[in-house]
Amino acid sequence: MPSIVGFIVVIICVFGGYALEHGNFSVLIQPVEWLIIFGAAGGALLAASTQPALKGAIQYSIKALTKPQIYGKQDFIDLLLLLNDIFRKIKKEGLISIEQDIENPEASKIFSSYPKVLANHHALDFIRNTFRSILTTNITHFELEALLENEIEIIHHENLEPVHRLEKLADSMPGLGLVAAVLGIILTMGKIDEPPEVLGHHLSIALAGTFIGILTCYGFLTPLVQKLEFFCNQEKEYLNVIKTAIVYFIGGGAPQIAVEFARRSISPHIRPSFEELENLMKGKK
Repeated sequence: MPSIVGFIVVIICVFGGYALEHGNFSVLIQPVEWLIIFGAAGGALLAASTQPALKGAIQYSIKALTKPQIYGKQDFIDLLLLLNDIFRKIKKEGLISIEQDIENPEASKIFSSYPKVLANHHALDFIRNTFRSILTTNITHFELEALLENEIEIIHHENLEPVHRLEKLADSMPGLGLVAAVLGIILTMGKIDEPPEVLGHHLSIALAGTFIGILTCYGFLTPLVQKLEFFCNQEKEYLNVIKTAIVYFIGGGAPQIAVEFARRSISPHIRPSFEELENLMKGKK
């Protein structure tokens, strides 16, 4: 489910409950406190992030708001069918026969049959560079497996960088809410000679900062971080499927066996069944 659906539920339940208790919304709507909290949060994020990490945090967050997951069952089916087509061509015509497909995938009949894979530049580069290594070196499947595992870990670590930045930001939000609250209390203490009802109103405004900081942390940013971690793990899983299939094929496995090993490395809830994939592969022969 897209994260925005959960966020809407959070907003309805928190502010709906507040409204049912006849809460005064004018106390919560404090633009100056919001400027302090979110301005400081934005500045902290800028200070802690590299440009790629900041860009990745924005891109991943937009995806999380609108998509339940990066890859679904059909995405993995397309990937397995693409790999099967490549393996069968190599088996029939030799390894050198795929050189043009790898160098110019847009003009390749194999790659153009799977537009989603073709549009996935990270996965496409991973496939192309792997076969370039196979075509230009005498690399064994043991060495190839180690090489690909190392590359996947590096990519996964880089993908997690934006997530770690947002995680640290989430952890800081209650503290930034307290900053706004303390500033509000300082201003309130300057009006200590005012009537109790005036002091109470100003104290309520000060405490609203703490509320906003805590709600932002636990109601929005922490769930968003968890969703982004799931996205990063899916990216890793997708690359791992590619690695598994190619390594087993280069190790001497038949195309169908290599694809089956890759199929079984997919999470069960989105894994195509053996019969489903077999029927699709038979239909392409």
